[in-house]
Amino acid sequence: MNLQQLEYIVALNKHRNFARAATATFVTQPTLSAMVQKLEEELGVQIFDRKQHPIIPTLNGETIIEHATVILNEISRLHAYTKEVKGQIAGELRIGIIPTLAPYLLPLFLTPLAEKYPLLQVFIKEMVTEDIIKQLKTRELDMGLLVTPLHDEQLKEHPLFYEEFYAYAAPTEKLGDKKYILPKEINIDHLWLLEEGHCFRHQIFNLCELKQSFSASNNLHYQAGSIETLINIVDRHEGITIIPHLATLNLNDHQKKNLHSFASQPVREISLVINHTYPRYKLLQHVQMAIKASLPEPESESRNIVDV
Repeated sequence: MNLQQLEYIVALNKHRNFARAATATFVTQPTLSAMVQKLEEELGVQIFDRKQHPIIPTLNGETIIEHATVILNEISRLHAYTKEVKGQIAGELRIGIIPTLAPYLLPLFLTPLAEKYPLLQVFIKEMVTEDIIKQLKTRELDMGLLVTPLHDEQLKEHPLFYEEFYAYAAPTEKLGDKKYILPKEINIDHLWLLEEGHCFRHQIFNLCELKQSFSASNNLHYQAGSIETLINIVDRHEGITIIPHLATLNLNDHQKKNLHSFASQPVREISLVINHTYPRYKLLQHVQMAIKASLPEPESESRNIVDV
């Protein structure tokens, strides 16, 4: 068994075709086919079902390919780490980021990061928290940008910043020109939320009286897939929603009039999370610095802070 054979089965699983897999790995089709067959004979396990079109892995083959992918990723990280030791930031960086953070944070730091480290290939994937955690543990991802704490011993959390929540309400909600509001002033029958599966939805449930009173409401018939959708719904159909601070940066002057702060300001902790075995701490530090340097200046006003 050698690394080339592992590369071949991973490529064949990706392309499900011998000719395309051979092209992707820069070998001839007979060579790739022979090397895959040799690996199957050595392991005593059939990795692919060649009777299917397109070709598919067997049940045992899926597990072998998963292990091969992990091995190849670790080899790639090892090469990148040795370059890092020599002072060069290079190789691949795979980041997972939650949907309620991605459209607002990524535009702030991605371009400066890419310009500063041109030899670093950054791959970003928008994912829900559960999937990010899973892929950090399997080392399919190098880092995750998500809400913490996670209370998971297999992961290490590196807090980046605390993001405030705001109420975004149509004028018909009659909150007036109040500078600060209380959660109990929110009409939960008019509250728009993200669909199930978003951690942001659960954070909103944790808002003081809102958590206790929301169960009494059965008036919600639509759950949005993004914060932008929630804002548009309030703009067009009235009601109220809760949005994070970075989302407020995209609002126009008219929309900013619909923002209301809370008397005890709720916040969420945003962290860069890694597997506890992840070795590239210099790269981690560089990514941390790039993100922190890109953030807007925090508000100077001091208020009570509530972590949700």
